[in-house]
Amino acid sequence: MGAVITNVLDLRELARRRVPRAFFEYADHGSYDELTLRANRSALEAIRLRQRVMVDVSTRNLATTMLGEPVSMPLALAPVGLTGLQRGGGEILAASAAAAAGIPFCLSTMSICSIEQVRAAVATPFWFQLYVMRDRGFTESLIERARAANCSALMLTVDLQIQGQRHREHKNGLAVPPQLTLRNFFDILGKPAWAWSVLRGPGRSFGNLRGHVAQAASLTTLAQWIAQQFDPTLSWRDLDWIRARWPGKLILKGILDPLDADIAAQAGVDAIVVSNHGGRQLDGAPATIHALPRVVDAAAGRCEVWIDGGILSGQSVLKALALGARACLIGKAFTYGLGARGEAGVAQAIEFIRKELDVSLALTGQSDVRTVSRDVLFEAD
Repeated sequence: MGAVITNVLDLRELARRRVPRAFFEYADHGSYDELTLRANRSALEAIRLRQRVMVDVSTRNLATTMLGEPVSMPLALAPVGLTGLQRGGGEILAASAAAAAGIPFCLSTMSICSIEQVRAAVATPFWFQLYVMRDRGFTESLIERARAANCSALMLTVDLQIQGQRHREHKNGLAVPPQLTLRNFFDILGKPAWAWSVLRGPGRSFGNLRGHVAQAASLTTLAQWIAQQFDPTLSWRDLDWIRARWPGKLILKGILDPLDADIAAQAGVDAIVVSNHGGRQLDGAPATIHALPRVVDAAAGRCEVWIDGGILSGQSVLKALALGARACLIGKAFTYGLGARGEAGVAQAIEFIRKELDVSLALTGQSDVRTVSRDVLFEAD
């Protein structure tokens, strides 16, 4: 009889056993000494909630809006590269689970399934995350493809012009598409269900790059390719260039500093994501939950403020709402579910967070996520 799965960390353990090390650790780990990776979670854990009693919480509401669109809860699936190598067709499976749960899904530029493949498989509109490449013609074509697929928002990630070193990727010899080497032979041999799902999936290299970028189907290492292709000259001036090509909702992901939040709000973006790239870029950057209040103050209601980084439970979502976030994005949490159980695992991760948020809302004497404030936080004298 299998272990009883009751939370996201249980899904993580199952995914660790079912996904080859190189791909599991790509999603699970961070850069350099992983100080920021650990801080994201420990900072959330250190915040205490204020228990209230004798309050009528028989009727509770988790529904809200993101970018003016209704969502069943203040949660979205963040863009995660290589999702289709956690499980074959992973982006399609995750998008389907998100649509069924009534929350948004964002497709990464570095996805295995292409924009067109996800669009053909999922009826619900999704968001597209953009990395700006040195080849601006190709970047423009990505924006055009997102428009053609009726993507409902563009999420520009601004904190990866230069990649922080992720030691695990180097040690594991991460390659896309997967390469069978002496180092990983027995690891892959012991995970036949994963191998079968990837072999049957719609692709094993970067779907958005195939046929458009040289070497997209035969990369040596992800880090080398990013160093060659991502544009380190990206600046605030480029927002006008992107706006001229994308008339829809625009999200900026990777904001930690209030000065950057103010510039983004002045530029008229629709939402910003307080993010340190899941602890995968600047090691030593603050935990996102610590950066959140200052960013919220700087945005001053001119755009929506969301947060990611360390969000593995409904309690964490409630804490983020209390500190001013309108919603949270999850990356690691849903990839654990995907690696563990495919689409059903993603649905399970979302449901765990939903139930935890619902119960925690009630036990803090609240009945609606839209009215949560700092009052739900316990502050010691």
